[in-house]
Amino acid sequence: MCEHRKSALFACALLLVAGSLCPVVRGDEFEEVFRWKLLDFNNTDTSDEDGSDGVFFPDVPDDAAPGMESLNESFVPYHNLPMGVTHHKGRVFVTVPRRRTGIPSTLNVIVLDQVPEGDKSPKLIAYPNALTNELKTPYQPDPKKLISVYRTRVDRCDRMWFVDTGFLEYPGHRRQVQRPSLWIIDLLQDRKVRQFEIPESIVPEGHGMASVTVDSSSDDCDGAYAYIPDLAYYRLYVYSFRDNRMWTFNHLYLSFDPRMTGFNVAGVRFRWNDGIFSLALGPQRSREEGRTVYFHAMASTSEYRTSSRVLQNETLANVGGYDHLFTYVGERGIKTQCTIHQYDPQTGVMFYAEVNRNAIGCWNSAQHFEPENHGIVQLDNQNFIYPSDMTLDSDGDLWVMTNGLPRWLYASLDTDDYNFRIWRQKPARAIAGTICAPGA
Repeated sequence: MCEHRKSALFACALLLVAGSLCPVVRGDEFEEVFRWKLLDFNNTDTSDEDGSDGVFFPDVPDDAAPGMESLNESFVPYHNLPMGVTHHKGRVFVTVPRRRTGIPSTLNVIVLDQVPEGDKSPKLIAYPNALTNELKTPYQPDPKKLISVYRTRVDRCDRMWFVDTGFLEYPGHRRQVQRPSLWIIDLLQDRKVRQFEIPESIVPEGHGMASVTVDSSSDDCDGAYAYIPDLAYYRLYVYSFRDNRMWTFNHLYLSFDPRMTGFNVAGVRFRWNDGIFSLALGPQRSREEGRTVYFHAMASTSEYRTSSRVLQNETLANVGGYDHLFTYVGERGIKTQCTIHQYDPQTGVMFYAEVNRNAIGCWNSAQHFEPENHGIVQLDNQNFIYPSDMTLDSDGDLWVMTNGLPRWLYASLDTDDYNFRIWRQKPARAIAGTICAPGA
């Protein structure tokens, strides 16, 4: 019996003792694509790009920002924790948000056909280049630079979208270096299409914008919208590409559930009050109603929904009176606190990155939304610790990042063991034999 099946059975036994039903894990396990004990980087030299002397992190000058004079930005491998993963046509994009000093690049790429055969721990390459990712003291704003990126998404027009929070989350030295901004990059040409600076009238600080969901169609690229949840301010921001404008929704459902703030991941107990964390685009209901948009807070086991037509209505957002258009869907079940969720249109199944169970959960949207209809397609308490991101690529494959974040934050990582992993699986294979399979 493989190790992750042993872990799954053990976890089920614990849940049964707790008086909860445990879905049986029968689907094909996810394939481990890459794994790292600690991250390393390939192209941190900017000397060829700006004519400098090649020192990536210069010494702190006398006029450094107040309170940050003593910081050392030399590369510290342990401080680099990968958070997001997105695959697009042979390239895997990996983000490393700046939550500690010594991070060479916050946005990175792995070119799959350039990875030597058998190399499961490739070095990351700064994307689009090292200069864009370069962090210099005294931390002055520079709109051409990336400060900190959590997760990226690719739309149907081969464009990558992400939010640069502009925020350094250094313990004891938290700082908004520059305004948060939404970046859009054409991946076919590796060219920035647009950068929208998010004004202070929308949000004072950017550290709560940890993900983005893009609503687009390949026959109308200019008609795309970005839905940006704010886990810290409990708001939802909507950006229209065509109008180059952003607006805000506020609702009680965007906040956390005070009953669900307790987490226990890999033996580390902690409390988080993260609000709305993820939005997933469901099926098209009708031309008038638009698509169903599911959403949830991180510190919650409840799911909610609204419509794309609601979110894309700037007038409604400004005038108000939309409370009834955000509705409660139901409960996912015990310990199902989740970072990202992703709807697969081919199977009609929603997948959940469940951090409290080190699992990928599932729900077939043809079934009623209740705990008994939620299953598990991947569970591994040894190697699948804290699924921080999950994306669906243009080939229909699910990609998952696991990074052991709570251990890194509140305990310590074993640098002799593998701590970070990237996984993939086809949704149809993942749900085979589970309660989420068609006709189950």
